[in-house]
Amino acid sequence: MTEHLTPALVLIVLFLYFAMLIGVAWLTGRNVGNEGFFLANRKVPWYVVAYAMIGTSISGVTFISIPGKVGGTGLNMAFSYMQVVFGYLAGYLFIATVLMPLYYRMQLTSIYGYLEQRFGHLSYKTGAAYFLLSRTLGSAARMFLAASVLLIFVFQPLVKEMLEASPGNALLGLLNASPSLLFTLVVVLMLALIYAYTFKGGLKTIIWTDTIMTTFFLAALAFTVVTVGKALHMGFGDIVPTVMDGRYGRIFFFDNFLTDPNHFVKQFLSGALIAIAMTGLDQDLMQKNLACKNIREAQKNMFVFCIYLVIINFLFLILGALLYTYAGSLGLQIPERTDHLYPKIAFDHLGMAAGIFFILGLIASTYASSDSALTALTTSFCIDFLHFEKNNPIPPDTYASEADKQAYADFHKGQRRLRTQVHLGFSALFVVIIVILNLLSSDAVINLLFKIAGYTYGPLLGLFTFGLFTKFKIHDRWSMLVCLLAPALTWIMEITCKQWFDLGFLTILINGIFTFAGLWVISYKDIQEEPQ
Repeated sequence: MTEHLTPALVLIVLFLYFAMLIGVAWLTGRNVGNEGFFLANRKVPWYVVAYAMIGTSISGVTFISIPGKVGGTGLNMAFSYMQVVFGYLAGYLFIATVLMPLYYRMQLTSIYGYLEQRFGHLSYKTGAAYFLLSRTLGSAARMFLAASVLLIFVFQPLVKEMLEASPGNALLGLLNASPSLLFTLVVVLMLALIYAYTFKGGLKTIIWTDTIMTTFFLAALAFTVVTVGKALHMGFGDIVPTVMDGRYGRIFFFDNFLTDPNHFVKQFLSGALIAIAMTGLDQDLMQKNLACKNIREAQKNMFVFCIYLVIINFLFLILGALLYTYAGSLGLQIPERTDHLYPKIAFDHLGMAAGIFFILGLIASTYASSDSALTALTTSFCIDFLHFEKNNPIPPDTYASEADKQAYADFHKGQRRLRTQVHLGFSALFVVIIVILNLLSSDAVINLLFKIAGYTYGPLLGLFTFGLFTKFKIHDRWSMLVCLLAPALTWIMEITCKQWFDLGFLTILINGIFTFAGLWVISYKDIQEEPQ
């Protein structure tokens, strides 16, 4: 840990930070019903949503893994990740002009309600289940990365210093001797804090807390770029041109389409598909967009968000190049896990302020995506599987009896209680998955996340594409089988072709194609809808 960044100071910073979030949650979460929890009553200004979405999209993975990949080899080396970002822009254009108007026209709370109206009940459940699986695994992986960094660079040094002060403390001795136990406690603490400020207000709270967290991690990014630039004797105006002219500044790759995972076509196409699947077909990101007052404001939000996205991802890559250059100038050994390069330099070489900014940035970027995911998972489960909207009784009018009014109030009180239990259940599930990831993971988490996305969002991509671009009906009872076979066939193809062709992020495209083809096989033409 940085020389002057003591464990006590770290704890004070974290305490003040979370006290602020809980204070905001208390102000925004009072008397929030289901409409406020799920969609913030559809009254959030578009520019607030656009800013809050930065934190949801750019998680702790981007904060750490993307800078770490810049100086490595293989997927996402140098600035090749910008090719994926450019692909995102094409995907977001499709979302803003095709998907969002559809969701607003249908007045959806859960976007998977579209599948029920288009195909049937089983397709609807299958799509929602894939979202729950994908977002749970993906968000858990993001939190795993943040927790592992906090363990190594904050909590393990904290326990050691406390043990030196109290050498006879049995609990501290146990935590010092068992990193896995300490890791589990860190994860439980992280999820408990998220639950504490989200379980009442839901999306209404999250949009405002995410604006605060977005500000913190952007401040951490800017501060670190300037600090490392100064350490390398670069003026503010010299940083970008110096980096782009150096060994790490290459953006476009057109070498060998078959074997190079960074080839432009692969990266751009994958970026577009990932944006469509992981944003446009994802309840988490779309839930924020649906909180806008109308479709015009939601589209403004999306277009402004695109500008933010390009600039911020580019700055993260600039940071990565600076970190590798700085490490080379000091003769530092690059960590085996490149995810640890940024925290290692921030804590050990840049001074107390950089360490504090790093902690705040990591916590902010992780929590901004994880709290939103937790709320989206709760929303999807309550709407898609517990049928909160379908089971709602008609509100009693002013002339109804007191008994009717009380029954209506009791019903919604029961729904709020059930919603809180679901929220708690997903929090506990996150803990279990993160602990398992800690035992199994060895690759950079960014690659793990996109691998998960390719296999779990592919069926969603196929379902929505078939629904939007064909007029065929399907035999709904077979849709789940199709959506299970498609990822299996994609995995077989990836393994079989690996020695000749590196699919990279294109697994999501192959998966979507297999799903589309399967739906075509079980499709039929509805004669009743043809004009007479």
